[in-house]
Amino acid sequence: MKLLHTADIHLDSPLRSLALRNAALRDTVQAASRIALTRIVDAALSENVAAVLIAGDLFDGQERSAKTAAFLIGQLERLRPAGIQVFYIKGNHDAENPVTGEVTLPDHVHVFDGRGGKVQIGNSDVFVHGISFSGRHAPDSLLPKFGAPVAGAVNIAMLHSSLAGASGHDTYAPCSVSELAGMGFDYWALGHVHKRQVHGDKPWIVMPGIPQGRDIGEADTKTATLLTIEDGTISVSEIVTSHVEFRALEIDTSQAADGDALRRILRQSLRDEAERLQSDHAILRVTLAGRSPIGWTLLRDHEVWEETLAGLAEETGRLWIEKVRFDIDLAPGGADTPSAVGELQALMQAIEGETSFQTAILAEAEEMLALLPPDRRQDLLREADSGATLARALAETGARHVTALMKGSA
Repeated sequence: MKLLHTADIHLDSPLRSLALRNAALRDTVQAASRIALTRIVDAALSENVAAVLIAGDLFDGQERSAKTAAFLIGQLERLRPAGIQVFYIKGNHDAENPVTGEVTLPDHVHVFDGRGGKVQIGNSDVFVHGISFSGRHAPDSLLPKFGAPVAGAVNIAMLHSSLAGASGHDTYAPCSVSELAGMGFDYWALGHVHKRQVHGDKPWIVMPGIPQGRDIGEADTKTATLLTIEDGTISVSEIVTSHVEFRALEIDTSQAADGDALRRILRQSLRDEAERLQSDHAILRVTLAGRSPIGWTLLRDHEVWEETLAGLAEETGRLWIEKVRFDIDLAPGGADTPSAVGELQALMQAIEGETSFQTAILAEAEEMLALLPPDRRQDLLREADSGATLARALAETGARHVTALMKGSA
């Protein structure tokens, strides 16, 4: 018997990416979460699974959409002719989403309620146990609500939980891995934390991760977990579900003696990245690094190189550039060189360290952040951690750019 375990689909959740300002890219990724769900259903059919386990947060927040509901039902209906059951527990996002209570799901979908319970898969010796969130918050452990495992059977338990806590995630239904291991179940089908992690295999305790990342904080290929049960023993593997993935790519520029050489390096690096890609598309944050012979020219003409990278990425048909960072190890000849440019560079470095300057630039940065739309402001702060960090980074970037403009060619 095979089962497919997923969670945190966050259906129709927007991808939080600065790159979505690009209209063509927006069209490509707008339906990424829907494509991920379609791939989950495709995999269930192709693998001939007995059931699909959805461990919470099928929906996203308070978004209300009749189209979302119709799409979901259409995908679930594809499983009915194959006799595939669906087991679903509600997570914190489901509990606050109005669609959750308004949609009547097909009868081959079993939704566990807040009291918990267990369901047998067909006439097999496999039982699925689960408990849904009763409300949008679950500050206490839900483990006391689980009944005992069925003796002599394979027991799967579904739980939406932050476990002992995870960075970037609020605390929900807290419990420890050791507590789960001591409950007597054979497989814990978890949800809530968006990063995949296998916490144990005796018993299996699996957080499958989000099936479609939404920003660079949810980077790389996303998957669902396939369980194979044979003679009472469970083995697991991964199935790729992400349509678009966020990736960080560092390109070494140290061998680029001139612009033509750098373009060749960039083109080959992007082609290699496209070939490694497991999803259909990727949104890249590129860092140009290394001690480049044309380092100052790169900084001076950074906008040209950003556009060059964007064009080369589009040539692959699979890659898009969200952001380019210039982490160039500049050749000697800066502040220690006796020249007008060197003196200016030394002066700017001195000013950067002054408390009065740092205070002034922080105030200006916070004033500018306050004028931005909330989503754009959150994107910037997510990258920099704080307004102070952002202010320092902007000051350093500005000083390097002014120096590059004055130095001219390398």
